Amino acid sequence: MATLLSILLAIFIFGCIIAIHEFGHFVAAKCNGIQVNEFAIGMGPKILRFQKGETLYSLRLLPIGGFCSMEGEDAESQNERAFDRKPVWRRMIVVLAGAFMNIVLGFVLLLVTTCSDPYLISNTIHGFHEQATSNTCGLQAGDTIVSLNGSHIFTITDLQYKMSNEAGEPFTVVVERDGKKVKLENVTFLDQENHDWLDFSLEAKEKTVWSVTAYAAKDTVATGKLIWMSLLELVSGKYGIQDLSGPVGTVEVISDAATVGETAAERISSVLHLTIFITINVGIFNLLPIPGLDGSRFLFLLLEAIRRKPVKKEHEAMVHFAGMAALFLLMIVITVQDVTRIFY
Repeated sequence: MATLLSILLAIFIFGCIIAIHEFGHFVAAKCNGIQVNEFAIGMGPKILRFQKGETLYSLRLLPIGGFCSMEGEDAESQNERAFDRKPVWRRMIVVLAGAFMNIVLGFVLLLVTTCSDPYLISNTIHGFHEQATSNTCGLQAGDTIVSLNGSHIFTITDLQYKMSNEAGEPFTVVVERDGKKVKLENVTFLDQENHDWLDFSLEAKEKTVWSVTAYAAKDTVATGKLIWMSLLELVSGKYGIQDLSGPVGTVEVISDAATVGETAAERISSVLHLTIFITINVGIFNLLPIPGLDGSRFLFLLLEAIRRKPVKKEHEAMVHFAGMAALFLLMIVITVQDVTRIFY
């Protein structure tokens, strides 16, 4: 029963994330006068469908995607409201709108979780643990951490990631102290008693409408930055395909998140934070120039704007088909890997 509920919860979360992504394309298309033939959540056979105006709205059997089918998007059309007959800048807006809405969803959910937190955590050091080492390397209470090893720190999200990901190595730390920036070399963060790399506590900030909104915005950027850093580390070889997870692995992670904490509020907060990470991840991943994704479609539109003529649709379609085939193959490999982890 617990596994079934986890699967249903995962389907619901993915469904919401996909729906908001496709809704972004849908609204942008409508606002730019483009005819939308079908707005679908899921893939495969239709379960529910209804027609409203020119658009068919459908819910499909397989919860593995969705689409916003626009007139003239993949084929020639003489319709004046066709996608390919609109100015290239309007088409760029439509293509980027899906990823933008995923990031907006992450920001809105961060607003919710930040409002529910008892206080805001700043980047300012409040004090040090008894066995701390960073205070012997020049850090002081009252210092506000600006960057670690050249990477700007927005919130505790990227602070913790940077410190745990490069644990054991000395850091170059830039802090703001008495209104001036101070650079400290060879700083170590080791609480020898607790074996914790975060060997200090951070000051809490007062919650106001502005501080909550600003924190949520910065944490959205921090989460997006964390995802970019993870992708770069994957490309550089620091992480391999064995470190990736697909739908099966994500269901397991969601199941774990739903059991974190002793109260319902803590478990909901855990699931919300995971949802925030997933939706921002979907938004950023879709912006990559990988064939078949929105980033690749935007790249073709950028080439059209530079060349002042579009790439032939059949050539673009071949590139997107090859990219989608490669992504599906990768997804199959990762899914098999996820299943193997469960049983072995």
